[in-house]
Amino acid sequence: MRIAFSKPVAPDEFPTLLAEFGPAGYDALQLKTGQFLPWLHSRAEFAALTRGHEGASAVLVYFDELDDDRLADVLDFAKEVGTETVVFCHNRSREGITTDERVQLARQLEAHGKRARDAGIRLSLHHHFDQPVMLPEDVREFWSAIEPGAVGLTVDTAHLAKSGVTDIPGFIREFAPIIDNIHLKDYAEGEWRLVGQGELDLDGILAALADIGFDGWLCIDEESTASLDDGLRISHAWLDKHLAPAP
Repeated sequence: MRIAFSKPVAPDEFPTLLAEFGPAGYDALQLKTGQFLPWLHSRAEFAALTRGHEGASAVLVYFDELDDDRLADVLDFAKEVGTETVVFCHNRSREGITTDERVQLARQLEAHGKRARDAGIRLSLHHHFDQPVMLPEDVREFWSAIEPGAVGLTVDTAHLAKSGVTDIPGFIREFAPIIDNIHLKDYAEGEWRLVGQGELDLDGILAALADIGFDGWLCIDEESTASLDDGLRISHAWLDKHLAPAP
């Protein structure tokens, strides 16, 4: 299991994020949309910006409507900059989505997933509060409609809690075959929290990951109000204490 870090920061803090994630003990970043999309058509400039920061573009988290041309452009960008995984976060409300529509969206993303796979990239779907794939039944509908392996599942612990899913370890065990990325963050009183400072059973979640033999990305998805320095430092200290060492 490899450890990544992700946090939205102000543009003037982005160079600090690039410089500090490695020394703080993380293997990679999972860049938010605004941290790579401005360079979508300036790829040499992006490569120069991230040069010397190994793992800086390992995973791109792309938040948008499902537009075929724009997603294809992001996948092309990912291939050129050496990205392993593109995580798609679907900017569409779950309200009013029918089973047929969810199946249609699944097949649309499946086509992109196969194209990404042919290019040596993984496409993963981030379930999300008030997006078409939010609850366990949505996950079952979506993945039962597509070819196994075409699209992975990014699990976000706090979004599950916000969506009303109480048995997060059970969710992980049920969907183990499709999970390829974990966004670990805490949650309490309707707010994102630093890991260990909310109400989620994060130790139970880590135990479930160990039970399924998870070997994908474990990403500290730090979206609390903490500073970048605190987010990097406190989160990694918590992992050092709670994450069992690799055998």
